Amino acid sequence: MTPPEIFGRAARRLRRDRIAGRFGEHDFLRAAMLDGLDERLSAVRRRFADVLEVGCFDGGWAPPAGARVARTDAGFRFARAGGGVQAEEDRLPFADASFDLVVSAGVLDQVNDLPGALLLARRVLRPDGLFLAAFVGGDSLPALRRALRAADPDRPAPRLHPLVDVRSAGDLLTRAGFALPVADVEGLNVRYAGLGRLLDDLRGSGSGNVLRARRPLTRGALARAADAFAAEAAPDGRTTERFEFLFLTGWAPGPDQPRPAARGSGRTSLADALRRFPVGG
Repeated sequence: MTPPEIFGRAARRLRRDRIAGRFGEHDFLRAAMLDGLDERLSAVRRRFADVLEVGCFDGGWAPPAGARVARTDAGFRFARAGGGVQAEEDRLPFADASFDLVVSAGVLDQVNDLPGALLLARRVLRPDGLFLAAFVGGDSLPALRRALRAADPDRPAPRLHPLVDVRSAGDLLTRAGFALPVADVEGLNVRYAGLGRLLDDLRGSGSGNVLRARRPLTRGALARAADAFAAEAAPDGRTTERFEFLFLTGWAPGPDQPRPAARGSGRTSLADALRRFPVGG
């Protein structure tokens, strides 16, 4: 069954090309995700020879020492800046078992077929290859969501992307065939002087609205949203916004990975245990 097209593919490619020249001014969200991925990668004691970065932005992520790296991005200008190829995350152009590490930061929240993208990531990994990803999810942007509801109380329009929660992310890893799947969440609070600065960061970081059914805010609705956002400000005039990053870790199945014991393989019966440790007086 073909998944629904929630995001406009052409609009997303165009938006990424538009922000490529100023991405460095708004890259703090991706930088936080990359820090988390690098921390997780540093705990893995093995060598990676061939690495794929899915969603490379400006190519600023440094792969493990000595590794060959291939990069993709949905935007042409980002792909060129990273020395990679233009490709969407659910349409990777690589052969199966081409890499032993796949890394992705800041893009999987805008993929039409996220289960398919995870399946492709697993397929391009060699046996016992590692997948690491991070993207915005969970309960992100609560202040903005409240402000937008106040802007259009009678006929709300889709203006923010649907977000994946941590439990669903873990389920998706399992469905994609990853072994030893782990999904966890980390948060980041950012204080804004006004709604305009938050929207500018979202657009400049590649997190702006690319829904197919998007509709621009009218001038009046934007003013109401700005007022609602400002109403939540602290005494210093700044409103706190919350970003939550989902971190995904999974391994391509391999022959040497630990596996849970088969059901019924335990050697101690409950009856024996009760005889050894009687209950009651």
